[in-house]
Amino acid sequence: MTDTDPTPTTFASVEDARERLREVGYLTDDRLATTAFLQSALGKPLLLEGPAGVGKTQLAQSVAAATGRRLLRLQCYEGQDETKALYEWDYGKQLLYTQMLRDKIGQVVEDAPDIGSAVERIAAQDSVFFSERFLVARPLLEAITSEDPVVLLIDEVDRADEALEAVFLELLAEFQVSVPEVGTFVAASTPLVVLTSNNTRDLSAALKRRCLHLFLDYPSAERELEIIRSKDTGLADALAEQLVGVVRGLRGLELRKAPSISETIDWARTLAVLGVTELSAPVLAETLNVVTKYERDLGLATRELPRLVDPNQTVPEDRGHGHGHGHGHGHSHDDADGPDGRDVRAGKDQPGRHDEAYYGSPSAGAAEPKRVAPGQGQRSFRGGGAKKRPV
Repeated sequence: MTDTDPTPTTFASVEDARERLREVGYLTDDRLATTAFLQSALGKPLLLEGPAGVGKTQLAQSVAAATGRRLLRLQCYEGQDETKALYEWDYGKQLLYTQMLRDKIGQVVEDAPDIGSAVERIAAQDSVFFSERFLVARPLLEAITSEDPVVLLIDEVDRADEALEAVFLELLAEFQVSVPEVGTFVAASTPLVVLTSNNTRDLSAALKRRCLHLFLDYPSAERELEIIRSKDTGLADALAEQLVGVVRGLRGLELRKAPSISETIDWARTLAVLGVTELSAPVLAETLNVVTKYERDLGLATRELPRLVDPNQTVPEDRGHGHGHGHGHGHSHDDADGPDGRDVRAGKDQPGRHDEAYYGSPSAGAAEPKRVAPGQGQRSFRGGGAKKRPV
């Protein structure tokens, strides 16, 4: 293929998909490269599910770049309706045309015998005002009517309402869109459709049935390191490898938001700009806000950094007194010559520290039953009722 040849809009093989995606900066494993090729060969929509920040959206953008297709993006959100996804009528343009053609409309109805006949004549012109001339295409309809091949990205489909999700089904199954006033638009060139989901809610079985499916998780340490290297962050290779280990450790914590791949790249660039030559817990703590975006996450990550940087390092526990929290610290205060609190507590647990009369001792005799005088309690239960309060 020469420089003047157009870029093929489909992938020829799994290896072709891998290499062309690599050329535009997206590194794939075998499963991802295979899925990209199958989508291209079968022409089926692809649903990508997984945590935020693993490269789902970037894959659609990279496929568009690798195949020379135009990227159309529909960003889904709660409360979105079909007028923002499919099409809508340009009412302002319709009104303008109506005003401009007012005299002509008067000529059409001037010889009408009655109002009913005038209305019928005007109604017969509906097709003029509800035609493609006044139709505003949104991403879904634009992807269908485009003469050139496109990649349609339906991003974060899990954030869309179920009603809008149902609107997608016709497009995903038959690559067509129906407009009641005009008719059905069938794709001039089959688009490559990529849907992404962060799993904030379950998608319908009908939608999943129409798509190839791939769950994208965080990459292996080797591939994440390869990704960082490919981005030319400026960080030394040994430090980048150590940084990947720290980030993977952060992802293992109970964070509200785990660091994404792009945030790992940002962290590597940050450390390179600062001229860091050795990764240590204090250095990483100063730049931890690059990958942690919540105060709780920042505190938890800061406490765990020493262990993540050096797994053999013992993180000291809080030695504060903390009276009242029930841990029972056996420390002494300022009296250096006084008894060790741990020894005192251990002595209390020795058997035989109580005399034989102590309740519960093996030789303690049974307690003498308590005698109750006759009539005791009658004041409280006289008459079988509760004592009345004075009014």
